Amino acid sequence: MLDSVSLDHLRMFIAAADEGSFSAGGRRLRRAQSVISQTLANLETQLGVKLFDRSSRSPVLTAQGLALLAEARAVVSRMDAFKARAKGLSGGLEPELSVVVDVMFPLEQLTCAVAAFQTEFATTPLTLYVEALGAVLQPVMDGRCAFGVMGSLPTAPAQLTRERLLAVGMAFVASPTHPLASLKGPIPAHVLAQYRQLVLTDRSELSKGKDFGVFSSNTWRLADLGAKHAFLRAGLGWGAMPVGVIETDLANGSLVKIRIEDIPDTNLVMAMSAVFRTDRPPGPAGRWLIERLKSSTATHARPAKAKRVR
Repeated sequence: MLDSVSLDHLRMFIAAADEGSFSAGGRRLRRAQSVISQTLANLETQLGVKLFDRSSRSPVLTAQGLALLAEARAVVSRMDAFKARAKGLSGGLEPELSVVVDVMFPLEQLTCAVAAFQTEFATTPLTLYVEALGAVLQPVMDGRCAFGVMGSLPTAPAQLTRERLLAVGMAFVASPTHPLASLKGPIPAHVLAQYRQLVLTDRSELSKGKDFGVFSSNTWRLADLGAKHAFLRAGLGWGAMPVGVIETDLANGSLVKIRIEDIPDTNLVMAMSAVFRTDRPPGPAGRWLIERLKSSTATHARPAKAKRVR
């Protein structure tokens, strides 16, 4: 008997419960009151449960009906999601989307874009990796990610297409207790070389042996931006950080900017780009997310000739 319960039965049950009467439920579904009434009576027979108390002028949900209403909503919702996903897949929508993002990309902009993606593509699972340097490009080249957001390497391999997204302001900083913090004016390269520089790194072969914005042979290399941030505040070295990450530190004095000779502050930016395999461009969901990330440019300055820093 229960095998004959259909989605149509459940939709009528939900409509009658929501509208408070069989006639109002029928109007919502554009069905005659008699059809709603008879269908729900048949449903009660099949379930062996009384869903509505009809002793008063308007039907009232019984305790059993109230308990089953939530289950009915869940079943109908899952079927609607199933249909929506099937329709999307038939139109070329990706079954899932995997993206790798450079650790330097502003977290606020990324979060806003992903929140909007969740609304626009509610049935598309999203996998997000956060990496640095060549580790952003490797999963894109291997086909494990539909696209990457790159900001570290000056050039992408020839098989990748690159699209500009935004520019991230950068600053060289140190703890106020660090010797470099007490120096006035721009600091020459030979002075910087005397002190340990904290440098972001990764394990990718694409960036192996390559340095970006490294001025000292005395380096500590960290694969985590959070660790680099903590080490800088602890006075364990000096280095570059995204301005958005250290705004609070600069305001409260736990970090101070240091000026480097021949590098104007206006050139301390990192251009961020979306990259994907030219022979495997992103599908509708991936393309939508790239365009959403492109729109996140309002709070970031556009660079002229950017000095790439790490």
